[in-house]
Amino acid sequence: MSLAVQRVTPQPVPPHARQHMVRMRDGALLATDVYAVDREEPVPAVLARLPYDKNSRYVFFDRIAKRFTARGYAVVVQDVRGKFRSEGRTLGWTGEVDDGFDTLEWITRQPWSDGTVGMFGDSYYGFTQWSAVSSQHPALRAIVPRVTCTSNAPGIATYDSGSGRQPLWLEGTTYQAQVWTDNDIHEFDVDLTRRPVIAAYEEAFETIGKRSPGFDLIVGGIPLAPYNGPHPYDARPVPVLHCVGWFDNLGIAHMRDYTELAGRPGWAAVQYLIADTIDHENYFLEDAPATPATDHLAGDTALERMLDSYAGPALEFFDVFLKGVARPDSLPRVRWKLGHEGWHTSPAWPPPGVTVTELYLTDPAVAAGTVPGGTLAPHPAEPTERAEWRYDPDDLVPSAAPDTFLQLRDHADERRTLDRDDVLVFTTPASEHPLDLAGPAHAVLHVESTAPTFDVFVRLLDLAPDGTARLILRGCAQADAPGELRIDLGHTGYRVRPGHRLALMIAGSDFPNHLPNSGSLESPWLTTAPKASRQTLWTGCARPSRLSLVVLPGSGEGGDAL
Repeated sequence: MSLAVQRVTPQPVPPHARQHMVRMRDGALLATDVYAVDREEPVPAVLARLPYDKNSRYVFFDRIAKRFTARGYAVVVQDVRGKFRSEGRTLGWTGEVDDGFDTLEWITRQPWSDGTVGMFGDSYYGFTQWSAVSSQHPALRAIVPRVTCTSNAPGIATYDSGSGRQPLWLEGTTYQAQVWTDNDIHEFDVDLTRRPVIAAYEEAFETIGKRSPGFDLIVGGIPLAPYNGPHPYDARPVPVLHCVGWFDNLGIAHMRDYTELAGRPGWAAVQYLIADTIDHENYFLEDAPATPATDHLAGDTALERMLDSYAGPALEFFDVFLKGVARPDSLPRVRWKLGHEGWHTSPAWPPPGVTVTELYLTDPAVAAGTVPGGTLAPHPAEPTERAEWRYDPDDLVPSAAPDTFLQLRDHADERRTLDRDDVLVFTTPASEHPLDLAGPAHAVLHVESTAPTFDVFVRLLDLAPDGTARLILRGCAQADAPGELRIDLGHTGYRVRPGHRLALMIAGSDFPNHLPNSGSLESPWLTTAPKASRQTLWTGCARPSRLSLVVLPGSGEGGDAL
């Protein structure tokens, strides 16, 4: 039976939008919708440039536009080069600097434009905002990038660990194959259990009749060059409202952008942060797992509810930096949600007064057993101790969610994964008081392997009194030598409620989210016989494997939470 591929083609332009074919400097025409404001005088514009069909329900810009035009902003939404109705070569993460500049220039020449533009949107259409920053067009006055980053293509840079080389993110590779093959999107199920793994994608390209150039670059290890202007960090500063999701699979990279710019002269004065308990597709922790009443990708009522929090902060931001009808000091520098508790404001992130707490991995001899496993303790054990875990390419550790873009839609219970005999688990005691995490977390692990290359995946979970375990943070790294490995887990605002415990899980695979290691020097894409291996974790005073957390003042009163 041949592979089933569903082709996603452009939806009709809404009646309240007018489509233009806007000429770029090389002659390519890009399909561009304008949602106009019903008034005589020129107005500011809000621009979004995206590859997902500007008229699809998935991006819901017809609904977003009504919110912005009611506030006095024209809305411009464009299919990027090579996607849907736009002309040009289909290759993401290239050409967006020049196309962004040319689109901004076109907007400023329209009779309805007052010459000022802001940009808005998620994921790839956050990346096109950073590309426009790189272009340094003077009309660009503010951006609102959501759940995104300045880094280049998925599969090359993802929610990386900050530890150098990483296991390859298969979700990003599949995204390249499905979205960046031609103008349409091609949806298909990838059988990632096949060997070699690349065969599953080759079957899809044969069925489609075309290849994805971006996919071939990833497999070949060839990085894309996303900016033919300065890196956004080095460009002319513009006000930025970073909209971050604590459960977003790009959260580590997005927070790296925020912290880098917040520390740079010129940029620091115009950085703002909103951090919510959402995943990449804007599902909320408080609604997890989603129900028919709260699933905005399935129901219009839930979508309208989600759009209030989605568009509202951008409107406030543009009122300040595009219209000038409010002062910059009317906006909190940081608005962040503490999961299971609520919203807070702060002059900076992390909030003032937080403390860094280190929890040491102790009792490793029982870490490979069932929960509670080893202990996360405030002090390292005196002797050097070790624990082993196996990597079996025929019995891979399941991912926290089969689709991490939708992490909170199901918010799966991972207790069965914690109890596997090929993972290590370390837990804190249950607390009588809440433990409030508010800042970055990372793990420092002393590890070695019987294989010449090996992967280490770390998850921090909330272990509830009923035994269920749900994800808070995660990170990963790839190593080819024994030693100390630092794995960034990202930032969070999260309350560990009374009676709950933290659980730190360490594993050698994360499937199907990541490409399984070959366990040898053979390419993991091409191997038909990946090798099993054994990994060793060392801990104790001489080699102190540990978890670093940032906690709010007074958190875990009496110290019993830690």
